[in-house]
Amino acid sequence: MPFRKPRAKGERPTDVTETLVAGVPAARETSSVTWDADEAVTALYSANFRALVRLSALLVRDVATAEEVVQDAFVAMHGAWRRLRDPDKALSYLRQSVVNRSRSVLRHRAVAEKYAPKGLPDAPSAEHGAMGLLERSAVIEALRALPGRQREALVLRYYGDLSEAQIADAMGISRGAVKSHTARGMAALRSVLEQVS
Repeated sequence: MPFRKPRAKGERPTDVTETLVAGVPAARETSSVTWDADEAVTALYSANFRALVRLSALLVRDVATAEEVVQDAFVAMHGAWRRLRDPDKALSYLRQSVVNRSRSVLRHRAVAEKYAPKGLPDAPSAEHGAMGLLERSAVIEALRALPGRQREALVLRYYGDLSEAQIADAMGISRGAVKSHTARGMAALRSVLEQVS
């Protein structure tokens, strides 16, 4: 095939082959269409990104998620640029896309919250359990160090939750003796536990 000089822009084809091919965009023309989408999206991005993020952030109440929503909207618009009927309405398309994607995020959150496993309402933390164990072991050690009658009186009173009369009956001593052993035992426990902490 003989070498032909390229046509000037806007010049009409001169032979049949050029006429048939004229309706199909050449590789250079296809890349210029892509470049137009790149330029348009870049211009829209630099002019409207922050405003669209603010719009989405007001809807989804989270800036990081709003940025993702807007980025996705720009990517989708870039991919659909050739199908966009009126490029002058690209910003309107972006706004609608951002609102729809924000709604989708909110629906997803609602479903995730609805089916999220429920935690135990009064479950103590691991730290609380560890501290409780340390405190209990310190109290038990301090109780073991007490004389027998004081230890018995305290255990029956605070662990067994018995009244003074019930403790007196269980220990075979008077109510006054129960009060005395309980008071001395509490004082001894307090002094031991204050030294520990």
